[in-house]
Amino acid sequence: MTATGTHITASRLTYAWPDGTPLFDGLDLAVGPGRTGLIGLNGSGKSTLLRLVAGELTPAAGTVRTAGEIGYLPQNLTLDTTRRVDEVLGIAATRAALHAIENGDPAEEHFTAVGDDWDIEERTRATLDQLGLAHVALDRTVGQVSGGETVLLRLAALLLRRPDILLLDEPTNNLDLAARRRLCDTVAAWNGVLVVVSHDRELLERVDRIADLRGGRITWYGGPLSAYEAAIAVEQEAAERAVRAAGADVRRQKRELTEAHDRLAGRARTAKKAQGGIPRIVAGGLASSAEVSAGKLIGRHRERLAEARERLTEAEEAVRDDAEIRVDLPHTAVPPRRRVLTLRDVVAREGAEPVTLDVVGPERIALTGDNGAGKTTLLDIVTGATAPAAGTVEAHVPLRHLPQRLDILDPRASIATNVRNLAPGTDPQQIRARLARFLFRKERPDQLVGTLSGGERFRATLAALMLAEPPPQLLLLDEPTNNLDLAGVRSLTTALESYRGALLVVSHDVPFLRGLGVTRWLRLDGGLTETDPL
Repeated sequence: MTATGTHITASRLTYAWPDGTPLFDGLDLAVGPGRTGLIGLNGSGKSTLLRLVAGELTPAAGTVRTAGEIGYLPQNLTLDTTRRVDEVLGIAATRAALHAIENGDPAEEHFTAVGDDWDIEERTRATLDQLGLAHVALDRTVGQVSGGETVLLRLAALLLRRPDILLLDEPTNNLDLAARRRLCDTVAAWNGVLVVVSHDRELLERVDRIADLRGGRITWYGGPLSAYEAAIAVEQEAAERAVRAAGADVRRQKRELTEAHDRLAGRARTAKKAQGGIPRIVAGGLASSAEVSAGKLIGRHRERLAEARERLTEAEEAVRDDAEIRVDLPHTAVPPRRRVLTLRDVVAREGAEPVTLDVVGPERIALTGDNGAGKTTLLDIVTGATAPAAGTVEAHVPLRHLPQRLDILDPRASIATNVRNLAPGTDPQQIRARLARFLFRKERPDQLVGTLSGGERFRATLAALMLAEPPPQLLLLDEPTNNLDLAGVRSLTTALESYRGALLVVSHDVPFLRGLGVTRWLRLDGGLTETDPL
């Protein structure tokens, strides 16, 4: 699939956001064969870097060079739902020509279209089977497959092209557990150049190296995510020791400077008393000489203090500040025996099995199931966005819904305005204070939602929902980790630890669900069944 010479190189790469804010300023990058996991905080430029490598964006300065054909899977994938599966896979013309030849049409253009791909259908079926899509007919339309299956179809199209370089941006978003594992196996078997942006821990355990994008620069770590985290832990422990040592040095230098001032002041007073019998011209010379010596001494102490402060600043910069959301939401509390949600014989669509569910007290429920099982539809029915074909739904407490699409905020309004729209009676300064706990500090609440990165938009949406009036006592979350980096997932978990209401979470991110302290695991597979913890 690839030669050892296949590579990606970027030299002095410079790129800025449309508003002029610099993102990369002289970034250098070299990626050779093997699997690279590209990680970094939301907004650090991971997706932008992939788009620059793929040729979808043009740098302001610098160069990007690639040796080999590129296959690129973007994070936000939109496909025409009316297109057939074989068209999405890029084999429609070859397949049509092959069928024409098989039906006795010897036209030369058919043989030209087929080329050497006489086994295209067999190869396609094998690729689809590898990704768990054996049931998908090539003549079906994209609208007949689930969102997760659409991602896998696009990946299958890339694999059929046999590219030398594969760029994947959050490929496990919207995939169920089985599909995630198949994709992880595909990544593990890749023997070309592969760069994957992901927060999926299982996927990042299949890479050969980690590229950490931070502050417009990349730092490389050998091994998978677990090796990276171990190395970072060692680095941070050393950095924190250096901060403590540098801080102690600053305090010592301050103390020595103060003591030097005190000693010189004492000497000056003593010298003044002793000058009573000395001629004025001699006393003046002695005083001048003392002032010069004192000035040199104080200057040396000040230089040492400045150097100590510089070392402290450098040490502090080496300590990572991956800030976490911290909130206290006492008004969201639900008593243990309080009825929260009741579903009675709810039928999502004609022919589906009825669903009955009782949620009581501050339960934390994980709702799992294969792609296309109807998990998102069930949440939409609970919120009233979609009417059930049959059955009844009754929410007994205020609820809020965080959808996959993150489309509940007005992109033309600021973060603060969006929050105020959901909590109109709250004082504006109080809103800004609360947004600071969601890491929107200083002028950030005034930023337009439409200019936010995926992770920032998620944080803004979560803040708007959790700060809404009345406070939500039931939160419905639909694949909440899709738009988050690794630090963001940790931050969300911390935020939800302080939430005291009931949770109903649709997710395939098992480590995240375990971190939430799920109290009940449910699987939607036709009907709704209780399962053992994953």
